[in-house]
Amino acid sequence: MEEITATELKQRLDNGDDIQIIDVREDVEVAIARIPNSVHIPLGQVLNRINEIDPNRETVVHCKMGGRSARAIEALQRSGFQGKLVNLKGGIIDWSNEVDPSVPKY
Repeated sequence: MEEITATELKQRLDNGDDIQIIDVREDVEVAIARIPNSVHIPLGQVLNRINEIDPNRETVVHCKMGGRSARAIEALQRSGFQGKLVNLKGGIIDWSNEVDPSVPKY
């Protein structure tokens, strides 16, 4: 499974790369902390809401630390999703550590 670090993702976003970010955490987690411009689709809903993910754009999937996002990517690939899916290594915890320390940790 392809992965990207938080620092690499930030650099690519700053460069204007067309990346959609899917957040597969639960509502209570998103209320605490989020990556700007991410789309919230909880892990349990990802297959039912697959049509909200544009297969023509590179997609970075994230959760708290990288496990649930990896499961989401595996499920999407098994269901036939054709777009490029990349896991955010270390999830929002690494985003807070490496990119934006103002993002709360929980």
